[in-house]
Amino acid sequence: MLEIQNIQKSFGALPVLKGVSLEVDRGDVVAILGPSGSGKTTLLRCINFLEKADAGTMLFDGERYDLGHMSRKDISAIRRKTAFVFQSYNLFLNKTALENVTEGLIVARKMPKAEARERGMQALEKVGLSDRSDYYPSQLSGGQQQRVAIARALAAQPEIIYFDEPTSALDPELTGEVLAVMRQLAQEGMTMLVVTHEMNFARTASNKVIFMEDGVVVETGSSREFFENPRLARTQAFLRTLDGE
Repeated sequence: MLEIQNIQKSFGALPVLKGVSLEVDRGDVVAILGPSGSGKTTLLRCINFLEKADAGTMLFDGERYDLGHMSRKDISAIRRKTAFVFQSYNLFLNKTALENVTEGLIVARKMPKAEARERGMQALEKVGLSDRSDYYPSQLSGGQQQRVAIARALAAQPEIIYFDEPTSALDPELTGEVLAVMRQLAQEGMTMLVVTHEMNFARTASNKVIFMEDGVVVETGSSREFFENPRLARTQAFLRTLDGE
């Protein structure tokens, strides 16, 4: 479904992605792991064109793209098939939960308001917030706000959802409700690429793991193999550090 080859990105003289490649099949839940500063978020942002990659190629739904020379038309076409869930929700504070979910459908996709509202309510119901559709972000907990953000992603009916550390801004007691929604989506076959520090989620909900460090992929494989039998000494050391926390 999605293949990235040799993606590169520098900020000034600092190389952040040094030739990263990955493959995602339809229905995969891919966990991207690694220490802070390894390039995980930059990778996700480049794949969804929130940052412009310096070089690399993308194969998406059978079409090949040069990531260093993307047209607005191609970016728009790909974004219509993807969705992005940010660390910090990115909700409009002056709009209700439902309005946050439907805004992109109405404004960007020119969907009739009645149709957008119906799809928005279905998405809120899926994340367990249909009874909070008229609440503003200030009236919602952090976990609820992130579930609204997930509903916004689902309402676009994407082929793949990118999650950038979706629980990093949450208190521990609120993390579980967001991860529960993500587990449900995984069980239903939603294709997801997830940057996360939640190792239990990566171990039990993902089927593939990509371990990054210093802008490169150190190890990749099935989640079971990665956690039970890591091949490389650096990966083993990373997992030992987690076990010690």
